[in-house]
Amino acid sequence: MDLGALGRRVQAARTDRGMTLQALAERSGVSVSMLSAVERGSKAPTVVVLDRIADGLGLPLADLLTEPVRMVVRRAADQDVVDEPGGWRRTILTPVVPGVNFEWIRSTLPPDCEAGTYPPYAAGSHEFIFVQEGVLTLTIDEETLELEEGDSLYLPADVTLSYANRAATPCTYYVAALIMRPRRPGLGRRSG
Repeated sequence: MDLGALGRRVQAARTDRGMTLQALAERSGVSVSMLSAVERGSKAPTVVVLDRIADGLGLPLADLLTEPVRMVVRRAADQDVVDEPGGWRRTILTPVVPGVNFEWIRSTLPPDCEAGTYPPYAAGSHEFIFVQEGVLTLTIDEETLELEEGDSLYLPADVTLSYANRAATPCTYYVAALIMRPRRPGLGRRSG
């Protein structure tokens, strides 16, 4: 086991969570001096100590023991395509990467289609919408907005959001979302 790499993973996980060594020590039951030595790569922790550290970080032990994924390829044939009630289709374009709560979805709404109303994501979430073709009608916390071909929109995703195509032609749009909650593989926003 590469102790330096292990230490960097522990330190990165701790700092990503905004935790001090003292806070992690309190949550894990592992001393500050041991945590510091593990992060520097100067001590080999036992499996029991590593399990306590992982628990204090809210991670599975395996996440500390394995190198992070550097690249994930999702072939077109492997994309999740979901045919929704009402005749609209969405395709989840992004691969699922543990710890990365980002979704990129392409949706096509047939004419006169209401795709539904979706609850807010957690505070700190972000959403980008781009219309490839057609006209997309959005209702954002009861404010209506139309996006036409080539238009894009950014909004904090802690709002109630409805998607609709009220035109006589299909509408294809893309949603890219950075979500501040664990992702459920294969699913985007779900109605309540």
